[in-house]
Amino acid sequence: SMTCGGVWLKSCFTNPLMDLTFFFLSLKLRVCVATCNRADYSKLAPIMFGIKTHPDEFELEVVVLGSHLIDDYGNTFRMIEQDDFDISSKLHTIVRGEDEAAMVESVGLALVKLPDVLQRLRPDILVVHGDRFDALALATAAALMNIRILHLEGGEVSGTIDDSIRHAISKLAHYHACCTRRAEQHLIAMCEDHSRILLAGCPSYDKLLSPNHRDDYMDIIKSWLGDQGQECDYIVALQHPVTTDIQHSIKIYGLMLDALLSFNKKTLILFPNIDAGSKEMVRVMRKKGIEQHPNFRAVKHIPFEQFIQLVSHAGCMIGNSSCGVREAGAFGTPVINLGSRQTGRETGENVLHVRDADTQNKIYHALELQFGKRYPGSKIYGDGNAVPRILKFLRTIDLNESLQKTFCFPTVKDCISQDIDHILETQSALAIDLGGTNLRVAIVSIRGKIVKKYTLPNPKNHKDRMQLILKMCADAMRDSVCLNCRILGVGVSTGGRVNYQEGVVLHSTKLIQEWSSVDLRTPISDELHLPVWVDNDGNCAALAERKFGHGKGLENFVTLITGTGIGGGIIHDNELIHGSTFCAAELGHIMVSLEGPECSCGSRGCIEAYASGMALQKEAKRLHDEDLLLVEGMDMKLTEPITAAHLINAARLGNCKADAVLNKASTALAVGIINILHMVNPTLVILSGILASYYQAPVQHIISERALISTQNIKIVTSELEEPALLGAASIVLDYATRRLY
Repeated sequence: SMTCGGVWLKSCFTNPLMDLTFFFLSLKLRVCVATCNRADYSKLAPIMFGIKTHPDEFELEVVVLGSHLIDDYGNTFRMIEQDDFDISSKLHTIVRGEDEAAMVESVGLALVKLPDVLQRLRPDILVVHGDRFDALALATAAALMNIRILHLEGGEVSGTIDDSIRHAISKLAHYHACCTRRAEQHLIAMCEDHSRILLAGCPSYDKLLSPNHRDDYMDIIKSWLGDQGQECDYIVALQHPVTTDIQHSIKIYGLMLDALLSFNKKTLILFPNIDAGSKEMVRVMRKKGIEQHPNFRAVKHIPFEQFIQLVSHAGCMIGNSSCGVREAGAFGTPVINLGSRQTGRETGENVLHVRDADTQNKIYHALELQFGKRYPGSKIYGDGNAVPRILKFLRTIDLNESLQKTFCFPTVKDCISQDIDHILETQSALAIDLGGTNLRVAIVSIRGKIVKKYTLPNPKNHKDRMQLILKMCADAMRDSVCLNCRILGVGVSTGGRVNYQEGVVLHSTKLIQEWSSVDLRTPISDELHLPVWVDNDGNCAALAERKFGHGKGLENFVTLITGTGIGGGIIHDNELIHGSTFCAAELGHIMVSLEGPECSCGSRGCIEAYASGMALQKEAKRLHDEDLLLVEGMDMKLTEPITAAHLINAARLGNCKADAVLNKASTALAVGIINILHMVNPTLVILSGILASYYQAPVQHIISERALISTQNIKIVTSELEEPALLGAASIVLDYATRRLY
């Protein structure tokens, strides 16, 4: 370490053995992690464990101050010791009081005590977290003592005095590890050097999204709520003071307690933090008899690992803790956020805001709406790989580089998001296509490039199929890290009728067995901790064309898939049409004849019964059985299965019987499309699937002869997309997830 070079050189003349030992020790990066309370320790602990597992590269020092050392808040420094960390210094820095002045005095006391500690530890870098007044004292002391600062969770917006403190720490810090892309943009907009900003994600998510799920969560629930505690049948409440409006936040706290008393559910309530107003909030709680009420369990502190289990299995979380808008989203736990303390936070769809929580009835109604719901898990604040990114970032810090900060003035919209290697992580989706024959999974980039595809035979039964889907997805997620792709969500394309709102396959096609009333969203979301969307394969083909194909920029068009069966999707006024019972755009079952051939749906005369691959294969087999298929020039092996391709080939070689079958199929398809033109009057019709190129010209010709004059000039084009089902499933994810991020 260059910071220690002078000391080592001086000692060379006195004790050579000690010189050599000190030289090797000085090669390590001395990292001081300072923690002020139970909340920031949950974010810092994963980094501390990561540093501890690399003793050859890092030397860890731990400084504890703030409410960790206060008995009223559970003496939470003990959990640091229980995690087997050696605490280098304990600083009593809290001035007891119930107003804003006490916080100011606490900052001053910390500034008095910190210089001696930092001078003794001589860290190469100090890691501070978040937006607490204690953290501001740490950053101020370190900056004035020329110690490099790494700030976690800078750039975020919450809506209270914490914003000012957080941004002040960011201006003092030399390096930044932020959680979200929006936070990264905010830091760049604040003129921070983008080369010193790491988009890491939240370190606590490394624990939340760990594949090692705890099976003893019921034991944890019962240990904190008693034997009557049941999964998804209790509430976690955590409300802190808002220091910019203390009296109003105390009023909201009382209204929340009244609503919880009326709602009559088991409730685990945590004491508020040490901010001004907390003592008054505790008095309100005791005045209402919460600690003695049989439905309530009031506690000062819960170990983080147990707390996240309690949050993940709760029927609802209520209050204004950042945990509600951040960590709870990973599990899809319904959250009610009260007041203004988290107003500016990015949140998932699991959060219901009650910003003006001025009546008990309003909060009670929010509880009725949210309690017991389940939402898709979101990764707005991280993907479970923050700590490896941060350690990699620490390794690149050049201690020879000047401590003087430089400020940049980029335009936010032109900024480049970089990881530690300065390589853009590609926003991507995981796409799944459930076909009758094959099961396919693909990593699809935001520009529609299929980065990697996995294909395996689709199992015949439900259990094996779900296991294979989850395994293929897990393989793809693992590969996405190596491919530098950040997966935003999962899109599923499947045959049959789909309730896209719930992610449930209602009725499947006959090609996919045991695939009705199947909830696809829940198992995939629970396994991958990602939001999941499910839709019909025809709808997905239309969405693929809208984002990546001929439908780009068009408000009204129709896509028809001409494959084994016939399906499709309708885009009208730039929206996908699903219908009242999710049965819209079943275009293959438009009837073009009252006495036509029997269709797989049980009716007669459907387009699919004439023009699908199955229908053509059936006709090809009939002609072959009657020795009417083969003509001169056809090369066909005796054991080769008869397909629609043989029928098309025979027609091209002059087989009039085959040609008649194909003419009837083309006419049926064209008549069906004419019906579509007359009903929804689209700008364009896109044919997709293996038969599209064959049908395009004859269908266009028949339309020009038989459609209304006003629709005869509507173009029939062939899709240029190789994988419309996969691309369409990916487009749902990419459109929604990127809209939410920005």
